[in-house]
Amino acid sequence: MDPGHFATLVLLVLLLMLGSGLWIAVALLGTGLFVFFAGTTSPAGSIMATTIWGSSASWTLTALPVFVWMGEILFRSRLSDEMFRGLAPWLGWLPGRLLHVNVLGCGIFAAACGSSAATMATIGRISLPELQRRGYPASVSMGALTSAGTLGIMIPPSITFIVYGVSAEVSIAKLFAAGIVPGLVLMLLFMGYLMVWALTHSNQMPPAEPGYKFIEKLRSSRHLIPVVLLIALVIGSIYTGIATPTESAALGVAGALILSAVSGTLSWTTFIESIREAVRTSCMIAFIIMGSMFLSAAVDFTGLPHEIAKFIDSFALSPNGLLLTLTILFAILGCFLDGVSIVVLASSLLLPTVQAAGIDLIWFGVFMVLMVEMSMVTPPVGLNLFIMQMMSGRDLGFVSRAALPFFAIMLVFVVLLVAFPQMATLLPRILF
Repeated sequence: MDPGHFATLVLLVLLLMLGSGLWIAVALLGTGLFVFFAGTTSPAGSIMATTIWGSSASWTLTALPVFVWMGEILFRSRLSDEMFRGLAPWLGWLPGRLLHVNVLGCGIFAAACGSSAATMATIGRISLPELQRRGYPASVSMGALTSAGTLGIMIPPSITFIVYGVSAEVSIAKLFAAGIVPGLVLMLLFMGYLMVWALTHSNQMPPAEPGYKFIEKLRSSRHLIPVVLLIALVIGSIYTGIATPTESAALGVAGALILSAVSGTLSWTTFIESIREAVRTSCMIAFIIMGSMFLSAAVDFTGLPHEIAKFIDSFALSPNGLLLTLTILFAILGCFLDGVSIVVLASSLLLPTVQAAGIDLIWFGVFMVLMVEMSMVTPPVGLNLFIMQMMSGRDLGFVSRAALPFFAIMLVFVVLLVAFPQMATLLPRILF
C-alpha cells in the first residue's frame, strides 16, 4: 500500500478508536497493533513488551509522579487562600484590579506545582467565589482563570516538559530554563488584555474598594513567603546544581509536606488522599506514554516517519512554513487528544523533520508545550474547559466563549515566539 494511503488509514483507525469511547492509551495500543499486523511482519507481542519496559524504565521519568504528588499536597493546603491574601492588596491600582489575581496566582502556583489542572483548581477554589462576591463579571474572570491555568505546564517545574524531555532525549533542566521567559511573557500578555478590557468595559467593573496603606501591603506580603520559599527550593536546587530535576521534585514534596503541616492542613486523611490521586494521575500518564511509545515503535517499523519527512520536504517549506503547518496540525490533534499524548506522538513522528529543518529541539519543546496549552482551551476536549465547567456549573459553550479572547492571545504569542526565538533559547545558553 502507498505510504500516504497507509498513514491516512492509520489515522482513521486511531480516530475511530478514540471516537468509540476507548481510553486514549488503549486506543494508542490498539492502533499500534493494527500497524504491526497490517504493515509489518515483526512480532508485535515481544516488541510491545520491550517498548513498554523501555519507556517506563527511565530515571528521568521518575520526576513526573513526584511532581504530581507535590501538586496534590499543595492542592489540599491553604496555599491558594494565602496567595489571595498576599496578592490582592497590591492590585488595587491596576485596571482590572482583582481580576489579575487569577493570572498572577496561577503563575506563582505554577512555579511550585507543574500541573495545569492542579494550578487552575487550586487558585480557582478561592478566587472564583471571591470575585463573584465582589461583583466581577463571570465571563472574564472565568476566561482568565481557564487560560492562566495553562501556565502550570509552561512555567517550571512542568510535567509536560518532563514528558517531552524523555521522548525527545533532551535536557529537562534546559527545558525548564527555556520555559521561564515565555511563561512570564504570556502571563504579562494575559494581564495586558485584562487591563484593556477593564478600561473599555468600565461600566461592568465593580466600584473600587478602599486602598491599602503601604505598610498594610507589606504585612500582607508575608502570606507569599511560603510559596516563594518552596519555588526557591525546587527551582533553585536545579539551577545551582545542588539537585537533578528528579531530586528537586523530592525536595519539593518535602517542602510541600512541611508547608501543609505548618498551615494545619496536613492530616492522615489528606496525606492518603494526595498519594491516591498522585498514583491515579501518574498511572494514567504512564499508560498513555506506554501506548504512545508502542504506536511510535510500530510506525517506525513501517518507515512512516521517514515517509512523512519526505512528504513534507517535497513541499520545500521554510522553517516558518513548517511551524505554521504544525500549528494547524496541533490544533486539530488538540480536539481529540490530551496534551501528554500529543507530546509523545509528535515527538516520535515529527522530530526527524524538525531537526532536518534546523529547528532547535529546546525551542521546539517550548513551542510544543504552547500548542498543548492551546489544546487545553480548545473545544470539545479541552481539559481546562471541563474543569471550569465543573467548578462554575456553567455550560461548556459559555466557558469556551469566555476563554476565546485568551486563546487568541496565545495565537499572537505563537507569532512572537517564532519571531523572537531568543525568548526560549537565551536563558538555557546562559545557565548551561
